[in-house]
Amino acid sequence: MKKIIVKKRHSIRKSQAEDLLDRLALQIGSSAALFHTDMIEILETNADVALYLVNKKPLLMDTGDWVFPTLKGAVQCPFPERMVTVDAGAIPYVVNGADVMRPGIVAVSDDIVAGSPVQIADERHKKPLAIGVALMDGPAIRASAQGKMCKNFHHVGDELWNLEL
Repeated sequence: MKKIIVKKRHSIRKSQAEDLLDRLALQIGSSAALFHTDMIEILETNADVALYLVNKKPLLMDTGDWVFPTLKGAVQCPFPERMVTVDAGAIPYVVNGADVMRPGIVAVSDDIVAGSPVQIADERHKKPLAIGVALMDGPAIRASAQGKMCKNFHHVGDELWNLEL
């Protein structure tokens, strides 16, 4: 991801916020209520994703295909859905932006769908380390023995993580 330059920010209408939260609910179900607030702002940037500020923090992102919490959103408002858990050996690679390979995965939630976003968490603390895009469904990941399972989309230390407002 290239350096993010903020162009404008403004609050969105209630109907737009409801639509945004409905699209988020398609991904994480009832946990979308954690991100409900009176004021949601959109951040216009040069990035490929639209960023939404919830209580003045960049907690949601929209790629056009899906809406999902940013890594800061997943850390601040933990939710159990769409989780791939990795072992301690995979952590340094994941936080540096590497894709998730099957040998490093210790657990996969059943609600993962190929092409959809997932949170990648560490085994011990269950704390999100990255947001990725699943390349296979949850049961298929479990059945696999090797190969790339998730493409890293957003991780600790990238431009979106370091975004200051």
